[in-house]
Amino acid sequence: MKLKYHQWLLVLTNGILIYRLKTEETDPRKSILRRTYGSKYLIITNIITTNMKTKFKTASDAYDYFLDKILLEGVDFDNTKALFNVGFTIETPDRNMIMNKERNWNLKYAEAEWKWYLSGDPSIDKLGEIYGKIPPIWEKMADADRKVRSNYGWQWQRNNQIDLVTAKLRQNKNTRHAAISIYDGKEWETYRKDTPCTYAVQFTILNDKLNMSVYMRSNDLWYGFCNDQYQFSKLQQLVAKRLSIEIGTYYHHAHNLHLYNNKIN
Repeated sequence: MKLKYHQWLLVLTNGILIYRLKTEETDPRKSILRRTYGSKYLIITNIITTNMKTKFKTASDAYDYFLDKILLEGVDFDNTKALFNVGFTIETPDRNMIMNKERNWNLKYAEAEWKWYLSGDPSIDKLGEIYGKIPPIWEKMADADRKVRSNYGWQWQRNNQIDLVTAKLRQNKNTRHAAISIYDGKEWETYRKDTPCTYAVQFTILNDKLNMSVYMRSNDLWYGFCNDQYQFSKLQQLVAKRLSIEIGTYYHHAHNLHLYNNKIN
């Protein structure tokens, strides 16, 4: 069911240009918003801001914001609602738990995935050994050898990338070479069942703190972002510990940030 628009009102509020819309019917996607945020979404007038927020205290704050943003402004794209070229900063990346009750994020699984990444073993059986079971999505993505390309720990340990990044930052805190490559166009033939969603991770020391930037070709907000941000924030902490410095900010960029329609309806 699509929204039927009664009226559009262009309003300037606190210097921000917004659209106020009145509807005859409610979109079923808004049931998620009502359950999450309560009665304020029961009213027939809703506000959509034309600008996009780019700084958040925590990953959970970012999740809540972009859940709303995708539901209200996402475009139809390949069985999803999507936003394009989304970039934002998480100011306290070590506060990496997703608190949204509707999402029911699983810390136990996220920790198991981190340990799997640390092992450097791309076999899904290793994840099963750590977690006690193998989530169906990994079974679907595994190749004939039961290995996947989206074990980022295996990716960033190849060619000793973490060691090289740490060494470059030790040698020159102003280096622009402290980057880890994940997606590799030379390996397209191995991506038939599982294509890494992350292009690269880059580290920079500013004001004696380790900042990190993550660049993704595609990012599912519901599953992908929630677990990916946890793994990358742990990586940031790992590199900072090796350098004996504090962590700084975490910048996250997704060319396509989306929700699958089965999570909306």
